[in-house]
Amino acid sequence: MRTQKLVFLLAALVSTFSLVTGVPSAAHAASTGPVVPGDGGTAQAGKVAAASARLAAAAPAGYSVLGMDVASYQGNIDWNQQAANGAKFAYAKATEGTSYVNPYFNGQYNGAKAAGLYAGAYVFARPDSPNPVGQADYFIDHAQFSNDAKTLPVMLDLEWPYRSSGNYVAPYPCYGISTSAMVSWIRSFVDQVKARTGRQTLIYTNVNWWNPCTGNSAAFGQTNPLWIARYSSLPGMLPAGWGFHTFWQYSSSRIDQDRFNGDQSRLMALANG
Repeated sequence: MRTQKLVFLLAALVSTFSLVTGVPSAAHAASTGPVVPGDGGTAQAGKVAAASARLAAAAPAGYSVLGMDVASYQGNIDWNQQAANGAKFAYAKATEGTSYVNPYFNGQYNGAKAAGLYAGAYVFARPDSPNPVGQADYFIDHAQFSNDAKTLPVMLDLEWPYRSSGNYVAPYPCYGISTSAMVSWIRSFVDQVKARTGRQTLIYTNVNWWNPCTGNSAAFGQTNPLWIARYSSLPGMLPAGWGFHTFWQYSSSRIDQDRFNGDQSRLMALANG
């Protein structure tokens, strides 16, 4: 999900300072210009990787259910190989805004299911657009959500905007909108997803984005499962409102690598609603 791997790795080096001060790291500063739809920024566009990479061997202790998330940057995936390597679930980026669709989504999403993985779809949020309901509808129209006991709840990816150059630039890390407007945008989005699917939306974020951009909002912690993003040996501090995480993106090595916070029976329960 991270749109720029090198930037995120830099952010990890300064994460301790950011968590103590409550100030977003400089590496996560946002764009002063328009955000360009795509995967990993348009600086990575066209660099499609044949993604049959192994999952990281050095996985965090205490997590037995592993998986990954992918976007167009990873291209075609050998899902049978990923399943053989131990993957139990996968998320694929479906859309961004109301005009971009991941051209590899169908193969990634259905390929994961065909290989026996639980699968889910995610959307890269564009809160700079004043139409969260339209974004939610566009996403659900393409996400292929189904109550088939193999489909995981959809996920809303909330993170720093990027420019076509791939660089993060101050001083607008929160898409140039107020904290109250951000909370309202998220609420409208997840409510529309609930109306369309009958399920709550997973929220993917991290403390460096969530706390400053929502004003430490605790409005979603009791309803929307958390997918915490932190490249470290521990998930660390959680955003305001959540007492525990459901998924954890802990690393990126050709494919973003994730852990489910529970055993496989709990993952099955999540897919069953």
